[in-house]
Amino acid sequence: MTDRSRIVVRNPQSGDGKRTRKARTLAHDRGYEVLDSTGGDHTVALAAEAASRGEVVVACGGDGTLNNTIQGVRNADRLEDVTLGVIPAGTGNDFADNIGIRGVKHAFEVIENGEERQLDLGMANGYPFLNSCVGGLTANASARTSRSLKRRLGVLAYVLTTFSMVRNFEALTLHVSAGPERDPVWSGDALMLLVGNGRRFPGEQKRQANMEDGLMNVVIIEDLPTLDYLSRGAADQLLRRGADYLTRLKVSHLHVTHENIPAQFSLDGGMIEATELTADSDPGAMRFLVGPSYDPTPGTAE
Repeated sequence: MTDRSRIVVRNPQSGDGKRTRKARTLAHDRGYEVLDSTGGDHTVALAAEAASRGEVVVACGGDGTLNNTIQGVRNADRLEDVTLGVIPAGTGNDFADNIGIRGVKHAFEVIENGEERQLDLGMANGYPFLNSCVGGLTANASARTSRSLKRRLGVLAYVLTTFSMVRNFEALTLHVSAGPERDPVWSGDALMLLVGNGRRFPGEQKRQANMEDGLMNVVIIEDLPTLDYLSRGAADQLLRRGADYLTRLKVSHLHVTHENIPAQFSLDGGMIEATELTADSDPGAMRFLVGPSYDPTPGTAE
């Protein structure tokens, strides 16, 4: 008998395909309903359908599939009613790792026995992000990383694509304000804008952000033409804590304008373009099943 209270929205194309196939087998063995998506808007539509019928909606794929699933549940106006889960089957699976899910088999243990927590959801120009919203060099690299390279090299594919672009990247001229009064906090040419809901960024002692404090972790990286971005250890050098070209904020509201042409922003890997970005934390918006190693209060980034 099918357990229609638990519905898996699966992207068979995520990652190398092996983990999604394993997830389908395990889901069927447990009597879960499985809806297969072709990705993108189809995932959003299937998740909205699942949210209208199921008590637990589980995204099976990478961070992009998870993002689309949350969009669908939110579009169905069911975020307050549906319990969410994730089966990590993509390239990076950052969010799943941050909430203590260590693999496909472990994900099913969490779906059936995990603790439900009220987690924050990031919103940028009306679109959700669970892990991060990034603009600048990393967003451009994410958009240009091919599916075949991601399948072959995993997360390394994003790094190689980023470094291949640095010589031609044109900095973003940004004006950044924060808080409900939109107090100005930074203006200038930026290499990257990093906004984290579920994660912090290199150079901070903890990778997982506090997802229950109603705040976003923001890092603005000034454009540095003298830094050799292609050198070994460039990423660690770029984001080392205390560097004077980094601006770090913890805010519930962020407003960013970009001069002239629209800039690309990556929301968990999905791309939007805008000359103006408004990002907010929606505190406790998601009822999410987490693993036993999830830390609800991971401490400060100091």
